[in-house]
Amino acid sequence: MTRDGARRRTARIREWLDRTSETGNPATANDLAGPFRFLFWLARSQSRRIAWGGVLGSLWMVGLAVPPWVLSRAVDEGLVAGDTRALIRWALVLLVVTVLNALLGIARHRTMTKVRMDASFRAVRAAVGHTSRLGASLPGRVSTGEVVTVGIADVYTVAMALTVAGPGVGAVVAYAVVAVVLFTTSPLLAAVVLAGVPLLAVAVGPFLQRIERTGGEYRVHQGRLTTRLVDVLAGLRVLNGLGGKAFVAERYEQQSQGLVGHGYRVAGPASWVGALSTGLPALFLAAVVWLSARMAATGSITIGEVVAVYGYVAVLVVPVSAFIEGGGDIARARVAGQRIIDLLNLPAIRDNQPKGEVLPTGCGPLADPASGVIVRPGSLTALVAARPAETRSVIERLGRLSTDDARATWAGVPIDDVARAELRRRLVVADNDAEIFAGTVREVIAGRLEPDDSRIRAALRVAVAEDVVEALPGGLDATIAAGGSDLSGGQRQRIRLARAVYAAPDVLLAVEPTSAVDANTEAAMIDRIREARRDTTTVITTSSPLVLDRADEVVVLVDGKTSSVGTHAELLRTDSYYRELVSRGQDDR
Repeated sequence: MTRDGARRRTARIREWLDRTSETGNPATANDLAGPFRFLFWLARSQSRRIAWGGVLGSLWMVGLAVPPWVLSRAVDEGLVAGDTRALIRWALVLLVVTVLNALLGIARHRTMTKVRMDASFRAVRAAVGHTSRLGASLPGRVSTGEVVTVGIADVYTVAMALTVAGPGVGAVVAYAVVAVVLFTTSPLLAAVVLAGVPLLAVAVGPFLQRIERTGGEYRVHQGRLTTRLVDVLAGLRVLNGLGGKAFVAERYEQQSQGLVGHGYRVAGPASWVGALSTGLPALFLAAVVWLSARMAATGSITIGEVVAVYGYVAVLVVPVSAFIEGGGDIARARVAGQRIIDLLNLPAIRDNQPKGEVLPTGCGPLADPASGVIVRPGSLTALVAARPAETRSVIERLGRLSTDDARATWAGVPIDDVARAELRRRLVVADNDAEIFAGTVREVIAGRLEPDDSRIRAALRVAVAEDVVEALPGGLDATIAAGGSDLSGGQRQRIRLARAVYAAPDVLLAVEPTSAVDANTEAAMIDRIREARRDTTTVITTSSPLVLDRADEVVVLVDGKTSSVGTHAELLRTDSYYRELVSRGQDDR
C-alpha cells in the first residue's frame, strides 16, 4: 500500500510539473515583437517544465563533478595511505554517485525532450491557426514553400533552441560550483578556469554572428526553392503534356545547386562552432592539467588533488560545450524565429466579435463602400476591370476575406457584425484557387453539407461538369486526387463551381469561373447559372464578352472605383473605355 501511495504521489508531482498553459493561449503582439520574445513566450508557456529541466540539468552537471572529488579521496585516503577499507568505501560511493547521475541524466533528457516537443507543437499550432485565419488571402501574401519551410524547418530549429534551458542553466551552475571547489584547492587554478571559459566564448562569437547572417540568406532561398518544387509537382501533368519537364528540371537543378552554395556558407561557420565546442575545451583541459601537474611537482597540491583537478576540468568540457552549442542553437533560432513571426504578424482577415446582427431575409443588396459597387438582389452582376486584382478586391471585401478597413454591407447590415457561421452559410466565395481535397466526387461536391445525389447531379449540370464525372470510373463514387491533380484545369474549375452551386447560397461571389473553358462550355455555364440562380444573387468577375452579354448588370471599375454601370449593350454604346476593355479581353481569349 505504501508503494502504491508513493507511485500515486510521484504521478501527481509529475503531472504538476508537466502542466502547461492552456492550448488556446495565443501569442500576443508583444510576444511577436522579436524572435527572442517569441522564444520567451514558448518558454513561458511551459515554465514549470523549463524550471524542472533547469534543476535537473544543474543537478546532473554538478553531479558530474562529484566523481573526481570521490576519486581524489580514494587516491589520498586509500591508495596513497594504503587503506584498503577506505578504498572500498570510496569505490562504493563512486558507484552510487555514478548510478544517481545516470538517473538524473535520463530524467533531464526526458524533460528536455518534452520541452522541445511542446515548443514545436505550440509553434506549429500558432502557425496553422494564423494561416487558417488568413484564409483566401494567404496565397497572395506568402508563398506555399515559405509556409512549408516555416512549419517544418523553422519550427524544429526554434524548438531545439529551448533545450538550452536545461543544459544551459546546468552549465552556469556547474561552472560556478567547479570554480568554487577549485578555489579551495588552488586560487591560481580557479583564476585560470574563470578567465579561460569566457575567452573560449569570445573566440566562438564571430562564428555565431556569421551563422545569423548567412542563415537568413539561406532561409530566403530555401523558401523560394520549396515554392518552386510545390508548383512543379502541382503542374507535373501539364509539363508532361507540353514537353517542358526536362527544361523545368534543369532550371530546378540550377537553383538547387545555388541553394547548396548558400548551405556551404552556412555550414562553414556552423562546422567551426562544432569543432571548437570540442577542440577548445580539450586544449583548455590540457593547459589546466599541465599547470596542476607542475604544482603537484612543487608540492603545492597533492596527487589526489591533481586527479580531482583533472576530473573537474574534464567535467567543465561538458558545460563549455553546452555553452558553445547552445549559442549556435540560439543564433539559428533567431533566424528561424524571425521567419515564424513574420508569418504570424501578417494581418489576418477581420474576425471581430459578432454584435448579434442577423442578416435580413433575401439576397441583398450588397454594397462595397470602398469601390462604390452596389449589387442588386436577385441579379447576375458582372465586375470588369483592366486589372483583375481590382475586381478580386471587391469580391474579398464583399465576402469578408479582406484585411481592409472598409465595411461592406448586406441590406444595410455591416457583414463584420454578423456571425461568421451565418455569413458563410448564406454567402459563398468561389475562387479558382480554392482547395480540392481528396475524396469521391460525392464528397468533394457536397463539402461540409450532407450529400444528396439528385442535388449533386443538378449542381454538376449547372457547372457543365457531367462529362467530367462520366469520364471517371464509378460516377459519383469515383475518387478525385488531392488538389484535383488527376483533372485538367478546366475540369477542376467546373468541379469547384459545382461545389459552390451545391451549397445553394443566397449570394454567390465567383472569381473568373469560366476562364479555363472553351467558348461553347462557357456559354452553357453562364446560361445554366442564370437559370439555376434566378431568384438569388450572383456576382462574377470576368472580361469575357460572352459572360458580360448575359449579365443583368455590368459594373466597370477604373482604379478600383465604379466608373460606369449598365448592361453590356448599353455600355458598348456609351462607354469607349469599356469597348476597348472588352475588345482587348476578346483578343486575349
